[in-house]
Amino acid sequence: MTSYQSFGVVGGGAWGTALAQLLAADGAPVRLWAREAEVVAAVNIEHRNTLFLPGAALSPSLSATGTLADLAVCDALLIVVPVPYLRSVLAALPPGDAPLILCSKGMEAESFAFPVDIARDVAPGRAVAVLSGPTFAHEVAAGLPTAITLAAADPAVADDLARALARPHFRPYVSADVIGAEIGGAVKNILAIACGIVDGAGLGLNARAALISRGFAEMTRFGLARGAQAETLAGLAGLGDLVLTCTSSNSRNFSLGQGLGRGDEAQALMADRRTVAEGAFSAPVVAAAARADGIDMPITDAVARLVAGEIRAGEAIQALLSRPLRREGR
Repeated sequence: MTSYQSFGVVGGGAWGTALAQLLAADGAPVRLWAREAEVVAAVNIEHRNTLFLPGAALSPSLSATGTLADLAVCDALLIVVPVPYLRSVLAALPPGDAPLILCSKGMEAESFAFPVDIARDVAPGRAVAVLSGPTFAHEVAAGLPTAITLAAADPAVADDLARALARPHFRPYVSADVIGAEIGGAVKNILAIACGIVDGAGLGLNARAALISRGFAEMTRFGLARGAQAETLAGLAGLGDLVLTCTSSNSRNFSLGQGLGRGDEAQALMADRRTVAEGAFSAPVVAAAARADGIDMPITDAVARLVAGEIRAGEAIQALLSRPLRREGR
């Protein structure tokens, strides 16, 4: 059994800050790396992340830094940076063997690699785990009850990390299905954009429920084809996260979809946002990977075309409603 006493968090956005606060709330020392100098200053002086998580009061034991080398003393690192920047950030980490807990969701455009694949490529000597599940950052930072999936190929690593991360209000469920946790996290963000479109276009709750169901069928087809386990996709990292992000405007992806559903331009919506809607980056990559593998994912494909500006919401909705009738489960 390994004991992890000191955590570092790489990424000073809302989710990274919430995880850092979760671990520091009992007074444990936690180091948070942020790219933005104003975030580092605000965390250290005001004990707040006024840029990305302004409503959360942060523990004095949580310190921020703009220097990755300062995380060399940490026993384990939570990696919370957008997937497009993940490879370069991992390559810049200080040397060491601290395990990496990957909290980023999506696929790399050039390689179709998931975060765990990137980590194994860039940092082959480190143990790797994936943390995924239904979480809103502000609720985790506030200490509200949360359950997540912690997946690692090595059961001992998963068990040790789960014990270290667990809090009375934060419950990790251990899994060995790393790819299932990765796929659930990537695809649910795309489907949340689609559900936001339904809401923004005023299509009603019946349509949203249908989209969640058919979207889950897409997630399952894609996941099983890539070796995921059905129970993982039906659990916290798949269906659980899907339900959360598809039913609340607190989701960045859902709110982006609402704007698209109202007829706003995708590029204008994304340019006006300080935080990343991960589904906008994931949609074209997952859609391309599905086409390459011969997997039918019409909702994902429609979202990919929408965020690329190729079609508008009305065209996407009409195309989906005009698809040939089929048996359920296909």
